[in-house]
Formats: sequence, C-alpha cells, structure tokens
Amino acid sequence: QVQLVESGGGAVQAGGSLRLTCTVFGGTFDKYVIAWFRGKERDFVGAIARDGDETYYGNSVKGRFTLSRDNARNMVFLQMNNVKFADADVYYCAARTSRTVAMTTALYEYWGQGTQVTVSS
Repeated sequence: QVQLVESGGGAVQAGGSLRLTCTVFGGTFDKYVIAWFRGKERDFVGAIARDGDETYYGNSVKGRFTLSRDNARNMVFLQMNNVKFADADVYYCAARTSRTVAMTTALYEYWGQGTQVTVSS
C-alpha cells in the first residue's frame, strides 16, 4: 500500500515563502515520479523525475517554485517563493511509477489528501 502525505501548508503573506513536503510511505520511492497539483481542477504545479535531475513547472509558478527530493527520506519538497494571492489553494502530491514525467492527473496512480495554502496581505 502506497500512501502520500502532504505537510507544510498554512498561512503565508504575499511575497513570502513556504515549503511543502510530500512524504511517501510504502513502495519503492526512487521508482516514482512525483508531481504537485493544486485546486479542484488539479492544475499542474510541477513534477520531478525519479532521480531529481529533471524538473518541470507550470507557467504560473515557473521561476518562483522549486522542486527537490531526498530519496533517502522518501520526501519531495516544493519550495514556494514570492507567493502570490493566486497561489492560495489546496496542494496535492501524486506519484507515478514511470521513468517519464507527466503533467496529466490521469497518469498518476497515487495521491495524497492535500494541504491547504492560504495567502494574506
């Protein structure tokens, strides 16, 4: 059984920073591409390859958000900098058993429950 747990959400001021963490329990972590999506529409935020050498970002977060992963601790980190009001949402991490990074929700097999990010002035 593979379980994804997001943490690190909360309140942040516009222009500030926040770091979200996705921890994966079960399975073989370094065989998963990990992605982040947000909102009811599950908009693509970013994804990181299995060994961390490739990252992809949605246009709205490019240049502000950074993904990294620690395969020894089964964790992926989403560093959010210069946060904007439009970034307020529920953030979900997802895992895909593949070598290929994808931006489509249907290609991800495992999902977390989400963590809320709120942005204040």
